[in-house]
Order: sequence, then structure tokens, then C-alpha cells
Amino acid sequence: MRTVSVITPVHPAHMRFLPEAYESLRAQELPQGWRWEWLIQHDGETAAELSFDDPRVTFSASPAAGAACARNMALARSSGEFVRNLDADDLLMDGALQRDIDVLVGHAHVGWVTSAAHDLLPDGEVVSWASDDPGEGVLEPGWTLDVFISNEWRLPVVPGTMCVRRDLLLALGGWMALPRSEDTGLLMALQTVSAGYFIATPSMLYRKHGVQVTAGNAHNDPVDKKLRYGMIVDRAQALRHMCTQPAR
Repeated sequence: MRTVSVITPVHPAHMRFLPEAYESLRAQELPQGWRWEWLIQHDGETAAELSFDDPRVTFSASPAAGAACARNMALARSSGEFVRNLDADDLLMDGALQRDIDVLVGHAHVGWVTSAAHDLLPDGEVVSWASDDPGEGVLEPGWTLDVFISNEWRLPVVPGTMCVRRDLLLALGGWMALPRSEDTGLLMALQTVSAGYFIATPSMLYRKHGVQVTAGNAHNDPVDKKLRYGMIVDRAQALRHMCTQPAR
């Protein structure tokens, strides 16, 4: 069996969302010969482990160090050839993993996949985003970074939907060591060294709720954001420079 690894970092405020995330994962239908594994990593050593009575699910805890470190510790435990993001408070939509696998198997030069997403409001309503998606198909290296810069740090794709070849993810050092926006940092590194692919069919429900990390003051502080995004862009541009320089 071939495996896709689903990685979920979690901290105490989001533990209550894990059962719903599990149900969305359990409902996935994969291509023949494929299986999923779910690696939950608690950011902090004192969490009470949730049991899903499913051998495909493993739970571990590590010293509190932020989502990036939690993701990377889960990556260290993974065995799949592809790695899919799933934040603890979000849900996979039907067919999400199958579409990711189909693209990565069918396009050998594509290293990563993202897809459209919908919002899930507190009352259960599902809302489509105002679409400025790039459209179904291959995303050439460098395009995502150029749009990110020209649109004043507005992302053209949703990094929370990423599915990545594990060897490429390891070669880039996993998720970027930032207190926030670590998935954006990874995306910008990926798009520099490899073509990507955008799937127009939504794959994720992005939950809106009161303890959402991206709604917090720290995440949106202008000084903090300038430093985070500046580092993300500088890294991607340094990678681009290295990739375009002739070998010595």
C-alpha cells in the first residue's frame, strides 16, 4: 500500500475540534492501493491524548514551541510519500485526498498541490470565498511569489490545503521556523524550486471561530507581520537566486 500522511498540529484550545477533523478524514475515498495515516502532534507535553480507536491515527506531544515545530515533529514520524496539511480546526471535503494523489501521480514534475477552500461559519453555514484563484492547472515556479509580492502579501492560493512530495518537503527543511505563517514560508520555498498545481474543486472547510490563530492580535500586528513576511520573501528570493545561477 502507498501512503499519504496527513499532519495536524494542535494546541489545547483546538483539541475539541479533532473529532470532526477525524470524521472528515475517515470519509475520504482514496485511489486503489492507497491508504492514509494521520499524525497528530500536540504543541506541549501535558495534553490528554484523544483515542480514535483507529490504527491509522497516532498522537504524540512535544515541548511547546509553536505550530512549525509541531508540524516538523509529526513529519519526523510520517511514512507517506505525500504529506497533506490539515489544521486541527479545519475539515477535509469529499474527494480531497484522491484529487491530490491523482495530480501528484499524474504529473511527475509537480512537487506540490493546493486547492480552493470554503469558509465554515460558527452557525454551520458554508461560504464560498470571493474567487481570485489562479484557475485549474500547473503553477510555474516563481509565479506564486511574484503575485504575493505584487499584491502586498495577499496569497493567490491557500497554504492550508497543501499536499507535498515528502522528499521535497524534507529537502527544504520542513515548515519554516517562524512563530506564525510557517505554512506560507513553506509554500514560498516550494514554489521557488518546483512547479505546483492548483485544483479548482474545494478541498477544505476553513473554520471561523473565536480562538482562531489568524484572527489574533499577534498574527496581525504590522511590525510582526513585516518581519515574518520579509523573512519569507528574502528566503524565497535567495533560493531563486541560487537556482538560477550557473554551477561553479
